[in-house]
Amino acid sequence: MVKGNISIVCSAVSVVLLRWLQRLAQILLLRRTRPPAGIWCQVAGGIEANETGIEANETAWQAALREVTEETGVRLAELWSGDFCEQFYEANKDRIMMLPVFIGVVPPDAEVVLNAEHDGYKWLGYEESDRLLAFPGQRKMLAAVKAGFIDRQPHTLLRIPIG
Repeated sequence: MVKGNISIVCSAVSVVLLRWLQRLAQILLLRRTRPPAGIWCQVAGGIEANETGIEANETAWQAALREVTEETGVRLAELWSGDFCEQFYEANKDRIMMLPVFIGVVPPDAEVVLNAEHDGYKWLGYEESDRLLAFPGQRKMLAAVKAGFIDRQPHTLLRIPIG
């Protein structure tokens, strides 16, 4: 019997933005305008490649920086590797998507300016963020961010120098 394969694709990144107010972490959630419209999410987007699509023009962490700027207008103070991937199955494409997760730290007074991909945003604590996220994979990702970046200081090897 011949068995089929499901593709595993890694062509995008996921970024959880944190800010610290009086030692309390807040998480930025954005409301989508594109399908699935109306859901709350973190920053996410594709890694840009050259015309052939064979060799990427940007690294995953560079894509994370670009997507944060494009979607929120925010300049990060710090960027960290989450040291894990968000994953989900896309039934319409019969594939598994794997997105490296990054954590971006922003100054407490950072001003968010949304692009057309989102029509609303909220800075929330962990519990409120967890309640708003629609998908189990997002909630699992958020729990990992809480455990590794909110409840404890991450290892310095996870920090990505951004300039």
